[in-house]
Amino acid sequence: MSQLSIEKPAKDGNVPKAVLLGAAMLVAFSLVAAAAARLSDVGTLHMPAVRSVQTLSLRFEDRDDGGIDVRDATTASVIYTVAPGTNGFIRSTLRGLARERRRSGLDGETPFLLTHWSDGTVSLDDKATGRRVSLDAFGPTNAQAFAQFFGARRATP
Repeated sequence: MSQLSIEKPAKDGNVPKAVLLGAAMLVAFSLVAAAAARLSDVGTLHMPAVRSVQTLSLRFEDRDDGGIDVRDATTASVIYTVAPGTNGFIRSTLRGLARERRRSGLDGETPFLLTHWSDGTVSLDDKATGRRVSLDAFGPTNAQAFAQFFGARRATP
């Protein structure tokens, strides 16, 4: 049978100098490594500066037939109609944003802001709650479901 050798604690309850020296060296190395990385930008991520290319202020209204009218909030004209039972991504995104507004006790009068960014991404902002949905995070097809409103607005007289 083998025995485990356990070192006796240091005399007088003091920590051995070698342990203290090792801990101090580890702390010093961590500080130097962090400072070097910070100064040289090693391991950092820089997001490219993006600007708004096009924005559209929108209101969404439920229709009696189950469809959704997409209205330009500045002119109140219908720029697109989501047919009943179609465009599940648009419906679920709007349902989630509307639920958050109700939970916060906000009305549905504040328009949403659809933005096309210079890097090609599209986002939907709810100015009432301060929430932004980056639509490209759900894939290009889902982002295109909202991006089509820009073309629909141009086509509307």
